[in-house]
Amino acid sequence: MIEAAMIWNEPNNKSHWDFENDPGWATFARMTKLAGQAIAAEAPGLPRVLGGISPIDPDFIRVLQGHGVLSDLDAVAVHGFPLDWNHWMIDEWPAKLDSIRAVTSLPLWVSEVGVSTFGAEEVQEWGLRRTAELLLGLGPKRPERIQWYSLYDLPAAWPATTRHREAEGSSYYRHFHMGLLDEHGRPKRAARIFHEFAPEFGLCQWFHFEDHRLDDAVRHMRDLGVTTLRTGLSWADWYRPDAEAWFDRQMRALEGFNVTATFCFTPEHKGQWPHHTAVPTHPEEFAEFCAAMIRRYAPGRANSALPMRAAAD
Repeated sequence: MIEAAMIWNEPNNKSHWDFENDPGWATFARMTKLAGQAIAAEAPGLPRVLGGISPIDPDFIRVLQGHGVLSDLDAVAVHGFPLDWNHWMIDEWPAKLDSIRAVTSLPLWVSEVGVSTFGAEEVQEWGLRRTAELLLGLGPKRPERIQWYSLYDLPAAWPATTRHREAEGSSYYRHFHMGLLDEHGRPKRAARIFHEFAPEFGLCQWFHFEDHRLDDAVRHMRDLGVTTLRTGLSWADWYRPDAEAWFDRQMRALEGFNVTATFCFTPEHKGQWPHHTAVPTHPEEFAEFCAAMIRRYAPGRANSALPMRAAAD
């Protein structure tokens, strides 16, 4: 079942939103408000979550507050990868979360956290355990959702979704080593201990269009004790031939999990330029896509298992 709708992914990261052509995130803000309102109209009470921000930047949250965005959201999410990409140490996790709590009272999610095996599997194993100590040890300040990224390594034959690809050096190639399983489904060291932290830890796994790994992924996630999953429904993919059949197949396969559906990626013909990060020419069309996905996969659904905020922030 869909337990929440996430609006976009890493909107303050140029690899996911072309903010240089959206001064002050004005169009993003309008698009997010429209999407939040459209989701609420289709499924009152279904939590609407701001796509995980990366970097973890309270000033970005303040920008969105200035646009009135948070009144149409029920939670905000962050992403953190201190052992791979971020310029802070893993033990700073509590302080990073507090920096966001200082600027909003909305519930806080960690919708992507992970460690690569780029150097050694032992690094990921240690990183998983230390991350769990830090985040699960926060008591009442524990994030409402913690989603480990990811189940699978990205196949070597596929491109990673980054801005400059191979020009990024080792930072780019780390994207291919984030899984608990390698690209062939072989468990790594961290996979053997993940059950210690499930179901408090869920997973984030993006499924590509007609992804051959889907059925095996469901089996592996059940074996790992996973109950909550974050994945994507791509606005860009919706315009591919046979998109409805693939979306239906994906969502049927995931029915046994509490799914956060992330809506993102601009179709090439809908952007100010032909790229998935492009600012949409008509932001209301993204809201219409979100509404269509909720009608199709979560009609009228309100999830009482997730606490809602008491008042607009």
